[in-house]
Amino acid sequence: MRIAIIGFGAVGQGLARALADTDMGFVITAVADSRSACISADGLVLSEVLARKEETGLCGDREIGIADILSSGAFDILVEVSPTNADTGEPALSTIRSALGMGKHVVTSNKGPIACAYHELKALADEKGVMLGYEATVAGAVPIVSGLRQGLAGNAIRSLHGILNGTCNYILTRMRDEGLTYPQALQEARDLGYAEADPTYDVKGIDAAIKLVILANTVLGMDIGLSDVGITGIDSITLEALSLAEAEGATIRLIGEILPEKNQVRVSPRVISLDHPLVVDGTLNAISVCCDLAGPVTFIGKGAGPYPTASAILADLNFIRDAYDRGA
Repeated sequence: MRIAIIGFGAVGQGLARALADTDMGFVITAVADSRSACISADGLVLSEVLARKEETGLCGDREIGIADILSSGAFDILVEVSPTNADTGEPALSTIRSALGMGKHVVTSNKGPIACAYHELKALADEKGVMLGYEATVAGAVPIVSGLRQGLAGNAIRSLHGILNGTCNYILTRMRDEGLTYPQALQEARDLGYAEADPTYDVKGIDAAIKLVILANTVLGMDIGLSDVGITGIDSITLEALSLAEAEGATIRLIGEILPEKNQVRVSPRVISLDHPLVVDGTLNAISVCCDLAGPVTFIGKGAGPYPTASAILADLNFIRDAYDRGA
């Protein structure tokens, strides 16, 4: 199947390298970054595209853009991995809407369009008989969407609690383990590339809240927006608070919570026992769900980064390809 990649930052390049290193039956026919694009109906040479991006900062020709890729129709699956706009989902939302309207499958790691307009996009995909994959929007390599949809099919999810932001988890881990103050731990996270220059979305709990909205709306049958989530971040957590928790055999983590039966969704720092399955260190993500049949189930893994995210994208791509092959 032919793939067009929209967004050629760390995730897009990580996906390209993963595809170049494997033989999964996919051909990359188009790539676009924010300032250029390239298209070849016969398939691009990924090593050349990656080298050009590294040398010039551009993946292709400045005179070619996303609109040209869409109008070319030279793809079966659009992979949208551009940066997230949580407020409107744009411009990725319009790109995804256009591709679905053309009868093309879409796979995305972009949280904005899924959080803002999932029900609309899913209805459009169903109308056109195509698939919309978004595993990579929540928890990186952790297969939480497919785990809930397929692995726990038939279960009623009574509750979901999770660590959904690796930056916050790293900061709190370093504060507990090394006695760093919040500003010191945040700066270390920045230096290591775990936190953005402006870490507001992470430390204020907004990123985790967006992921909860996605899980609530796409898997748990809810219909909420970001404004419906109670959000408290970690930027007021002190060493004293962590020390008090430690003295009680506990620690503090930023926990996202969904209680479907109460229609309650929130993100806030919580004191949890050190032996709780959600106490994971560093940038790991962890999600625990309580099911009526399976009981408690916990998913743990790398929640961010080019290759963990590429892993989730590849899972969606393979699912679409296999479904296509069965249908054919």
